[in-house]
Formats: sequence, structure tokens, C-alpha cells
Amino acid sequence: MSTLAERAVARTPRRLALRFGGMSDRAIAWLFITPSVLLLLAINIFPLLWSIQLSFTNYRANRPNAAIRFVGLDNYRDILTDPEVWHAMQATAHFVMWSIALEFVLGFGLALLINRRFRGHSFWTTIILLPMMLSPAVVGNFWTFLLQPQIGLFNSAIALLTGLDPSSFQMIGNVRLAPWSIIMVDTWMWTPYVMLICLAGLRSIPEYIYEAAEVDRASPWRQFWSITLPMVMPFLMLAILFRAIENFKMFDMVNLLTSGGPGSTTEVASITLKREAFEKWRTGYSSALAIILFVTVFWRRQYLCQSPQPGKAAMRTPPPRTLWPSRRHGQKWSPRSSSRPTRS
Repeated sequence: MSTLAERAVARTPRRLALRFGGMSDRAIAWLFITPSVLLLLAINIFPLLWSIQLSFTNYRANRPNAAIRFVGLDNYRDILTDPEVWHAMQATAHFVMWSIALEFVLGFGLALLINRRFRGHSFWTTIILLPMMLSPAVVGNFWTFLLQPQIGLFNSAIALLTGLDPSSFQMIGNVRLAPWSIIMVDTWMWTPYVMLICLAGLRSIPEYIYEAAEVDRASPWRQFWSITLPMVMPFLMLAILFRAIENFKMFDMVNLLTSGGPGSTTEVASITLKREAFEKWRTGYSSALAIILFVTVFWRRQYLCQSPQPGKAAMRTPPPRTLWPSRRHGQKWSPRSSSRPTRS
């Protein structure tokens, strides 16, 4: 019985087989990936180059037949001196910093808890990961309903715990509480993502390092600071940088929750970009703003490329040269040197 490859060769026209028979493996590989490369160039590279060109003009998308005038760096100058843009940048920085901090603390704590492999840890891991599997649009609509002051379950739960009137406060309509509402929703959704990356880092630490530390009677707190945290740090940095980049571009969930309100309290940079491009129709101005945001995100990605690779860092890089005293005859142990204690 002929194989599938033999049948394909038998059914290939002779002229086509002779044409491709003399091609090298590299040429055949480029022949297969060329359509994908052209599609990526058409979808990603061409719009980026066109946006760069439009950022130096006064082009408006609602006036396609109007004369296009070259304005140079005026759009960039107006953006960098616009108080509304700086206010949006401050709101974005507030959202990114607090959401990353909460996701880091909660995600790492949950990873330490799940890593203990207690009874039913697989079930609880699945339950914790459920918010991450939802779409941001679904999460935005879901929490918009939960945060309603009259019928929302969130206000009812707070009233049950504190005794306040459920309609006496509203999370997404209050100037002081609205920024914290989007931080809370983003933390609820993406803490499982940070937990998953941290859990992968914890599972990659070799067990013999902890065994050597226990032989020397190192306390659990010392093991955490000298073994666990240094070896999981590349994974932590990876999770933080991924979440910082994604939160800096956050649009859909914030747009559904608050639409930048009340007023402009939660108007992040992406909301400002949308209003300038599709409400005010300042296409050249919004293109310049998009380029500034792209450069900022690309600058963050440069740090990601310079960070150590988590898998190699956990398996090849030994723990830091941290010495802690042993309880037996003043011996000291270093995870870098050996698992056997040496006398000081």
C-alpha cells in the first residue's frame, strides 16, 4: 500500500514536478511562507507606514477630497503640549501601576498557594483561571451590570457587610471611585494570568535545592528569600511586562465600563485616541498620537527582549550566593557552591 506522500507524488503533473524538483529546501521554505509574509506586510506594516505619513499632515478622514497640507512636527508639538493628553497619560499611568501591583501580589500569592498541591488543587486552579478565559467585552458588560447602584450585586454585598444604603454610592459614576472600579475589574480578570506564569516558575525550580537547604536547617522564610524569589524573578518580570504592555493599550473594557467618565476621570490614552480619530475626525493628529503610543509600547518591549529567558534562567542559573548560618557548629551553606555544608 503506497503512502500518502507517494500518492501525492504520483498525482503531481510531470511539468510541475520538474519545475520544483531542482529547487533547494530554502527556496521551497520561502515559497510556503511568502503568502504569510505578504499578508502580514499588508495588515501591519503598510498601515503603520501610512500612519507615519499622515501624522505629518492635516488630513481628516471625513474630508477625503480636501487638500492635504504638510504640517511637519506641529501635530507632535500640539500633543506634547496638550493638557488633555497629559491628563490621559496620568490616568493611564495610575491604572497601569495599581493594576500591575495588585495582580503581582495576588497572582504570586495564589501561585504559592496552588504550588503546595493540596487536595483539590487542580479543581481550584481551573476555577481561578475562569475569568482569564472570558472576553474583555463580556467582562465589561458583566461588571457594568454588577456595579449598578440600584440592582447591582456589588453594592448589595457592600451594604450587607457595612450596613450602608446600596444606592448611596456608585462605583462607575463617582469621580473618586471610578478609577478604582476599572482597576478592580482588570485585577479580577488578569490575576489568573500572572498566577499561571508564576506557577510555571515555581514548578521549574529543582527540588534538590530545597532538600540541600533543609539538610542545613534553613528556615522556610530563608528558603523563600534565597531560593524561591530569585529563581522565580524572571517569570515575575515576564508577567509584569506583559501586563504592563497590555494595560497601557487597554480600550475595550474601559470603554464598556465607564467610556472615560465621569467627565474625563478614567479617560486613558486609548480612549483619547478613539475620540480624536472617530469623533473629532482629526486623523493626522490622532496618527501622531498613535505613533507616540507605539513608540512607548515598543520601548517597553525592548526591556522584555533584554530580560533573561525564564526557562533557561530557572534551569541553568544557580541561586544567588546567599549564606545563612547553620545551627550545627557555626556551619554555613551556599546553594551556589555545594549541597554539603562547609565549616566557617
